[in-house]
Amino acid sequence: MKIDILGIQAFVAIADEGGFQAAADALNVTQTAITQRLRKLEDFLGVALVERTTRSVSLTTIGRDFVPRARRLLVELSDSLLEIRETGKAERGDVSMACVPTAGVQFLPRIMQAYSARHPHNRIKILDHSSSAVAHAVLHREVEFGIGMAGAHSPELTSVPLIEDEYVLVCHASHPLAGRRRVAWRQLQAHPLIFAGQASENRPLLDVALGAAGASLQAFYEVQRSSTAVGLVAERVAAAVVPRLALQKGAYPGLKTIELVEPRVSRTLVLMTRRTARLSPAAQALYDLIAAEAARSARSAGSAGSAGSARGINKKRRA
Repeated sequence: MKIDILGIQAFVAIADEGGFQAAADALNVTQTAITQRLRKLEDFLGVALVERTTRSVSLTTIGRDFVPRARRLLVELSDSLLEIRETGKAERGDVSMACVPTAGVQFLPRIMQAYSARHPHNRIKILDHSSSAVAHAVLHREVEFGIGMAGAHSPELTSVPLIEDEYVLVCHASHPLAGRRRVAWRQLQAHPLIFAGQASENRPLLDVALGAAGASLQAFYEVQRSSTAVGLVAERVAAAVVPRLALQKGAYPGLKTIELVEPRVSRTLVLMTRRTARLSPAAQALYDLIAAEAARSARSAGSAGSAGSARGINKKRRA
């Protein structure tokens, strides 16, 4: 059924303004247009809504009953169109994304704050998953985009490099290595460690690093999440190898972060989307903000002389 919006609009204007000319003035159209619109609506409904004489205009019984519903219809339509328009400008809308947990510790919080300041009506749902689960969520449309680790993914996904995240040693201030600025992997062999478990997607990168360094570490404790490792370190269980982003600034003042060298090892975090996806305006605005923050961070790191890390295992820096 085709809804005659113009006819309903003309009818409500006649009821509100009390006449055809006044209704035409309110809608900024001619009186002839108002008359034609009302006649078309009445013909469609098969009933008269307005009684017209040479001196007065009044509503029929059916017309009086229809007025409140007609007004409500126009208000709901106006609200719906406004919502769509605001969504199109990224002013309103829900955003769903997935990310590896460490991205939510240091990298995302300030971005969320900036996004909320620009789009205060938008709600954000974040699924914190392993990298493979992030890819799965993006691929199966559970979220619009995600932040995961670079690597082999479905050809239906596309990824954009976001940030380099170096692996570091975290230990308590009382640990024998706490006074060092940097430590070679082979120097960890004498110390019990908390390490990424076999199911962790950090493990393959770390295993390659150990092979290259010719080191055999004492992984006394294996965990799947870096946050668990940091918590254990804070309780002086052992030192741990974790991505630098896993450390929330100021959360554990008694912990020390030490660079791991010979070789330096890092992982690349990427923005993932479906290759054929068209992000909603609200999601696109957040995606662009994340990409811009990553670019800003890269420039800042470069100016500080620390932009030389590369994905995976990097060669020893020249003296």
